[in-house]
Amino acid sequence: MLGETSRSSTLARWEGPLNLKRSSWIAGACALMLLGAACGGDKTTTATEDTGGGEAAAEAQSDIKVGLALDVGGLGDKSFNDAANRGLQQAIDEGLIAEENAKLIETNQTGSNRDNNVVNLADSGYDLILGIGFSFSPGIDKIAGDYPDQYFGIIDGFAAEADNVANLGFKEHEGSFLVGAAAALKSKTGTIGFLGGQEGTGLIEKFEAGYVAGAEAVNPDIKVISEYIGDSVQAFVDPTKGEALSEKMYDGGADVIYHASGQSGLGLFKAAVAADKLAIGVDSDQSLTASPQEQKLILTSMLKRVDTAVYDAIKNVADDTWEPGFISLGLAEEGVDYAVNEFNDNEELLSQDIQVKLDEFKQQIIDGEIKVPEKP
Repeated sequence: MLGETSRSSTLARWEGPLNLKRSSWIAGACALMLLGAACGGDKTTTATEDTGGGEAAAEAQSDIKVGLALDVGGLGDKSFNDAANRGLQQAIDEGLIAEENAKLIETNQTGSNRDNNVVNLADSGYDLILGIGFSFSPGIDKIAGDYPDQYFGIIDGFAAEADNVANLGFKEHEGSFLVGAAAALKSKTGTIGFLGGQEGTGLIEKFEAGYVAGAEAVNPDIKVISEYIGDSVQAFVDPTKGEALSEKMYDGGADVIYHASGQSGLGLFKAAVAADKLAIGVDSDQSLTASPQEQKLILTSMLKRVDTAVYDAIKNVADDTWEPGFISLGLAEEGVDYAVNEFNDNEELLSQDIQVKLDEFKQQIIDGEIKVPEKP
């Protein structure tokens, strides 16, 4: 279970295509699925390989077959891809699908075989194929039309041609606003940092924009140092550079740093330990997978509920309530949030006062009183 303020078992159900322009999705659909990128090879795994065991799954209520095509990083990224696998495992554990009807396929490190993996799943008769990351969009846009009786979903997708595709997006800037406010409320130096993965794509900049806006809502005079690791997808799989840039920001006066950089962000946590300063995780509650030394320094994490989106996609197919189109999940839809570190002993990290303030901001965003920017 994630250590978070609240979590419903399902997100708002799809109610058909949303009125979103494709051009806005293409501009915004950039590199977030690579946030969880790690050095992974191309392989096929069982759906339970990374679950660590647990109770036996309930008897399956449906005979549908579900395949997840993971992107670079694959299982073990402790973030984006792992979150998708948790959603699949939840569906198995709750009996939505049978374990033998679920499959994960990991891409190679460059992602060059994404489309092949999708086609392999489709040719194998999987009823629902989920591409975990925006980079699957162009391929699935072309492939899905050849399999009109099967369903396709894309996390952070922008496919618009095929009518059997659901694009599942998130309002990352809204969740980032909350952790930016937390950073400002906790900072003693008046300087905080942001570590981004791939620069220039537009999506990682959404994280930065929300983070800065949240910090400035608390302290208009706060200083935010921003560093990006690179301009290619490899920026998400470079923890060494992530550590070096984090050290630079800590040395520059930052006492809290938020990352949106996938495996590269693991370097941030190492730098936080060395500097004895605070860090903020992304996608999942990263305190749950951190070392004991790192856990006590992870102030919070911006939760992007890829697991719940995957679970809902499976449930919609199993219930025969699937609808194609676009959906964007924000605070109102419980698609993003902030985590409360379970190792928050005596509220040394995220005090009750801070949590109350963050929840006030959350409600103001949901009510439309605060409009969170999407660009820095």
